[in-house]
Amino acid sequence: MSDPAPIILNGFSMNSVSHVNYGLWRHPRDQTHRYTTVDYWVELAGILDRGRFDMFFLADALGLLDTYAGSAAASLRTGTQSPVDDPLLLISALAAATTDLGFGVTVSATYEHPYLLARKFSTLDHLTRGRVAWNVVTSQLDSAARNLGLDKQIPHDERYDRAEEFLDVVFKLWEASWQDDAVVRDATTGVYTDPDRVHAIGHRGRYFTVPDAHLSEPGPQRTPLLLQAGGSPRGQRFAARHAEVVFVAGADADGIRRNVAHIRASAAEQGRDPRSLDFVSAVAVVVDDTARGATAKLADYKSFFDVEGALAHYSASTGVDFSHHDLDGVISHHDTDSNRSLLSMFSAADRDWTLRDALAPATGFGRSHTIVGTPGSVADDLEAWLAATDTQGINLIGVVNPDSYRDFAELVVPELDRRGRVRPRPTTAATLRRRLTGRDHVADDHPAAIHRRARLARRHEAAIR
Repeated sequence: MSDPAPIILNGFSMNSVSHVNYGLWRHPRDQTHRYTTVDYWVELAGILDRGRFDMFFLADALGLLDTYAGSAAASLRTGTQSPVDDPLLLISALAAATTDLGFGVTVSATYEHPYLLARKFSTLDHLTRGRVAWNVVTSQLDSAARNLGLDKQIPHDERYDRAEEFLDVVFKLWEASWQDDAVVRDATTGVYTDPDRVHAIGHRGRYFTVPDAHLSEPGPQRTPLLLQAGGSPRGQRFAARHAEVVFVAGADADGIRRNVAHIRASAAEQGRDPRSLDFVSAVAVVVDDTARGATAKLADYKSFFDVEGALAHYSASTGVDFSHHDLDGVISHHDTDSNRSLLSMFSAADRDWTLRDALAPATGFGRSHTIVGTPGSVADDLEAWLAATDTQGINLIGVVNPDSYRDFAELVVPELDRRGRVRPRPTTAATLRRRLTGRDHVADDHPAAIHRRARLARRHEAAIR
């Protein structure tokens, strides 16, 4: 029997006062009101780094949550994802304060430009010493479209078509534009970069025209580790083609397992090794030294849970106004241009799900699986969850911050370590991709590798001339 594989451990948060821990900013021990300070984020990253987490995964959104009751009032009142600051600007500070922790950051391919985004991630790849990942999203909020120059959202599937070309452009910039030896730094000849080793990409497509070379020299990973969370059929195909780590959701363990199987099958159809993709799901953990203490802690936390905040978030994410929907009414499917997978995961499940079941269950927090108990029982339940879902890791939700991360790091991680389920600390500096996959650059069967092969062919041709 092979040794157990290390679990991918991600801390999951957002640069806001509340993400999916609706209402918990009111808890007397919660410190999320400090989210506008660097010290707060450095403290969280330090806990995760010392606790041997693999990544700090930061979500993002580009608009106010204004679907519920037709306004942003509920999200503003409950602190649900509003206000929200830019997560990208945190990364260099957190990298400077940590040694091994990776950083996954969400940036929308719908409202960025590939030429600009390529430079941002190359810069972060340098400043983090290769510890950065990009969570590729296409955005889901109507308010983002309105405030970023569009009359309405680009249709759902077209957003993914546009994102396909977006990735083709950044892959050309990251993988093909600069030769490995372009930067020579030769003080004798006065040549810093050999211009013959920097190449224009000459891209002209349906959505983007980028004729020239990349602005930045290659970082340690060239292409950052790629994360994705597509759940609709179109989103799953996109994830299967591009993602290295997939954030997967489902109404229950069986639903998640089915989604994993669909994405793996799609990856194989597109020429990738289906086992090269890793999958993580969102999990909340409430742990204490005793079972009674953990149960009491859960009850305490749930007394602060804000159902209106959960409804405001779910309405905006799905594009359906649930303000007049009975909490005990069954969730039904609506065809929208927002996050279809968050709606279909319940409406298409094997049993009827009510809003109360999905958003305010008696034993958990919102839509995510919740594990409660002692360190030993939490480790047991977590391993069982991974096996049942065919996933390789978790995005740990901070229910009360920073306590939830600290409790997991100090109580659960040692137990997982005894079971061989925590990655050892690297003896030398390692990129995030190497930490998770054993290599610094994208695999040969990844679409970005096409442009790497073009770069290597160009170098070979120059060598024989």
